[in-house]
Amino acid sequence: MKNLLSILFLTIFIQVNAQQILPEIERARVIDEILAERFNDLLPKLMDQTNIDMWVVISREYNEDPVLKTMLPATWLNARRRTILVFYRDKKKNTIEKLAVARYNVGKNIVLAWNKEKEPDQWKRLIQLIEERKPEKIGLNFSKDFNIADGLVKTDYEEFLSYLPKKFHKKVVSAEQLAVRWIETRTTREMIIYNQLVDITHDIIAEAFSEKVITPGVTTTSEVEWFMRQKVTDLGLETWFHPTVDVQRTSEELVSYLYSFSGRPDDMVIMPGDLVHCDFGITYLRLNTDCQELAYVRKPGELAPPKFLVDALKDGNRVQDLLTTNMIAGRTGNQILAKALADGKAEGLRPAIYTHPLGLYGHSAGTTIGMWDAQGGVMKDDGENYPLNPNTVYAIELNTTVTIPEWKRDIRIMLEEAGFFGENGFRYVNGRQTELLVIPRVKTHQGN
Repeated sequence: MKNLLSILFLTIFIQVNAQQILPEIERARVIDEILAERFNDLLPKLMDQTNIDMWVVISREYNEDPVLKTMLPATWLNARRRTILVFYRDKKKNTIEKLAVARYNVGKNIVLAWNKEKEPDQWKRLIQLIEERKPEKIGLNFSKDFNIADGLVKTDYEEFLSYLPKKFHKKVVSAEQLAVRWIETRTTREMIIYNQLVDITHDIIAEAFSEKVITPGVTTTSEVEWFMRQKVTDLGLETWFHPTVDVQRTSEELVSYLYSFSGRPDDMVIMPGDLVHCDFGITYLRLNTDCQELAYVRKPGELAPPKFLVDALKDGNRVQDLLTTNMIAGRTGNQILAKALADGKAEGLRPAIYTHPLGLYGHSAGTTIGMWDAQGGVMKDDGENYPLNPNTVYAIELNTTVTIPEWKRDIRIMLEEAGFFGENGFRYVNGRQTELLVIPRVKTHQGN
């Protein structure tokens, strides 16, 4: 049986070797190892930084807190009944307790702390743990500004307070900052994996934007979308949103940014001379990508994209540079947005920036740098005052409008790449697009 499994795993790995995708059992091992590192090494630091010595995460099956979902072991796809996790940080002893007020150990990282036969009431057992440890602050997941940090439902909140002795009520605080830091912070090992994840994403886009998939005059945009979706499924991966593919061409006017997501024709036939754009992301090992790239469909006799499109892409890259150079630790998203937009306009560009945190969720929690419909800055409910922290990942998402005299119209260069902000500043996780993909690829023929 062991040999059969080994052969099966080897077969799976060989079939998708270029994408470096692991079989399920290996994915589970990696996920649980990373979770152990995050619980034992990262979480104590985050609790110290946010001054919360007890974090109580309460959730029920099929209605999971978004934070709790990131804490479950690989073999747990959901919470079980009511699952209560308690993290207690004793800074003086330099210890971190990871307890489950539940019917089972939550994987190998969080140990069972409730014997129902001794204490039938789950809430009473939770209160016993609190009274034994006497925390200074009890963090709960409620938040006005961050949806991902607002996972505690009203029923559980009221139940908890009804059991909690009055002397502890003043110690209950929002765990917003801790929850967001937990969601946004990446470890060294996660960043090694993230590079592979983005590489897979780039590979799928390159294949979709090639003659293998697109036959000009025949293939439609929706067919390319479904190819990408099917490719993800065939590789044993998932996507957190349906891919979109759209075109810009000489005979059409520039439309709203929303055109890429809503209102465009489902089956636009891709033609020679088209500028093709996609928005695509995958989920793998609990991390997410979000990528937008561009391709040019060659006309007969053309060997390369026209210079005006090459130059337009350079304008898009320039906006990226102006944004990422303004990503400085401690600045808020609104401050970064305002400075980057001002710098771009000073150079004669027409930028729009709507960069979002990326990681355990596609639209994750953290520093939001604009939204497509909020170029003057995001409101408080969207994390207006949240500063840029190191060891975080962003979808560097933006566009710039470019006038194309040859087409007698404006076009929009829309780009999106995963970027990492660390102690030494910004870098792209796996590079960025600086040249248009070409459909079909140029082939060199030899002979007389």
